Amino acid sequence: MHIRFLILFYCLLSLSHLVLAQEKLKDSLAEKVLVYQLPNGAWGKQVDKKAVNYALPLTKELIQKIEATSEEHATIDNGATTREINILVEAYARTQNADYLNAARQGVEYLLEAQYENGGFPQYYPNKSLYRAQITYNDNAMINALTVLDNLVKEKPGFDALGEDKLKRRATDALARGIDCILKTQVVQDDSLTIWAAQYDEKTLQPEQARVFEPVSLSTSESVNIVRFLMKQPVTPAIEKAIESAIRWFAVHDLEGYRFDRKKDPKTGNTVRDLVTDSTSVIWSRFYDIENNKPLFGDRDNSVTYDFSQISDERKNGYAWFGNWPAKLLEKDYPKWKKNKEIKK
Repeated sequence: MHIRFLILFYCLLSLSHLVLAQEKLKDSLAEKVLVYQLPNGAWGKQVDKKAVNYALPLTKELIQKIEATSEEHATIDNGATTREINILVEAYARTQNADYLNAARQGVEYLLEAQYENGGFPQYYPNKSLYRAQITYNDNAMINALTVLDNLVKEKPGFDALGEDKLKRRATDALARGIDCILKTQVVQDDSLTIWAAQYDEKTLQPEQARVFEPVSLSTSESVNIVRFLMKQPVTPAIEKAIESAIRWFAVHDLEGYRFDRKKDPKTGNTVRDLVTDSTSVIWSRFYDIENNKPLFGDRDNSVTYDFSQISDERKNGYAWFGNWPAKLLEKDYPKWKKNKEIKK
């Protein structure tokens, strides 16, 4: 009787350990990400016109709204899809839950399907309305997608689980075409390479306007992250030239003696973001005229001006018109890259 009791006890103990082990295979954030995934493998950035927020509890009402979200919302804008792939890859590395790996794989398959033959990525896919079909560097959309593929190809921690031969071959090809697109879209002025625009026509590879307040222009914020991505690649003469040219452009077109801060408008009494004199500060405009390199600003009425004071308070407060994006690139990243580079002939 005593022996039978011990056998039963150990069986129950083993079973409880197995149940606990199964519970540990769950990651709360990854579980939510699975719920939000669209049938085509991508994720949207909004549900019912509100930004996706994984901190929200999955109520019955929210789940109904998620399930009603169509594939027209599939996008790489605002970090969507690439963010979720990264979350799932990290969760799989911790839990070995195959559901997370399979969902991440579907996300990568979506990126490969969305990419144009010329290497560019649209902001949305399959939705091609308005500016959504444009090749989009804006908010780092294309660079985020290429970084996922680069991590897969290089079998970075977590991504090595996705490195099966067929998917890795497709990702390798897609990465090469993406880099080629980056090199082809660097804006040329008088035979000299500069930096990049935020979005391009998907067929002609010419810079395009997106939203009405985002004019055709050179875009510093996006270009900084393009350069950082190129710095992670094997250094060919073409990549070296692209990086060196962009670095020279950034060094010449800074705005010294200003910072972008909040102050009261003496006319209205309202608090607005504006340029404030500061001898210790160096900033850059978000956009520069694509022909003459003057800082450029747009508004919701489709107007474009060189004078920041002329745009509406709503746009002054609602967009990152100035920033120090290239500072760390120039001071730390570039010198480190230049010291360590080995050119692949």
